[in-house]
Amino acid sequence: MKTYSITDTGILREMNQDYFFASDEPVGNLPNLYIVADGMGGHKAGDYASRYTTQRIVASVSRSSGEEPVTILKEAITTANRLLITEAAEDEAKKGMGTTLVAATIIDGRLYVANVGDSRLYIIGTDGIRQITRDHSLVAEMVRIGEVGAKEAREHPDKNIITRAVGAGEEVEADFFEVELKKDDHILICTDGLTNMVEDEVICSIILRDASIEESAGLLVKTANDNGGKDNITVMIIEPFS
Repeated sequence: MKTYSITDTGILREMNQDYFFASDEPVGNLPNLYIVADGMGGHKAGDYASRYTTQRIVASVSRSSGEEPVTILKEAITTANRLLITEAAEDEAKKGMGTTLVAATIIDGRLYVANVGDSRLYIIGTDGIRQITRDHSLVAEMVRIGEVGAKEAREHPDKNIITRAVGAGEEVEADFFEVELKKDDHILICTDGLTNMVEDEVICSIILRDASIEESAGLLVKTANDNGGKDNITVMIIEPFS
């Protein structure tokens, strides 16, 4: 297992509201744990939301007596959501804060993923690039029902409106995915600061080039910034069989 993560404020933003956690070592009963979060809210509230949520999930997983990865992740997300709402209620400056979330673990060659919001997890290999998570955003829903096309969606004025987030309500609904990994697969977890600036095909070509994951991650961030860098950019690349 080999992992590299990088986060960048981007060109236009003054503050980085993304946060990540990566451990190739066991966290509680999970053999590894990877998290990427993209916060939202007023001044510093989004930064707080992504960091606090990630830290609460790590703490919950560390204490969990559960054995099933989906159960462990679901309980951790539910707990983090409840605690984040409590935090927001106690501080006017944090009112309305929330965060997207992708959390993943790899067990015996199988990838288990939880997703809330529009941060993404991809698998990239000889078969190309495949988005595993499903965006919880207004425009993604419009694409799914055929109201707009995929290309049109990239430039849609409402593309940043998300329909699910940790902290958005008393109940949080995460999607869960389970995927069998192949020997040559790379896993990419990222925020929309990358995917709104760089096409999937370009992401794929950068990750599959003959370079280290450190170099690939750096080039992804550079490409996003070269294309405008309109948002914070977080990139996590995992080589599960290294």
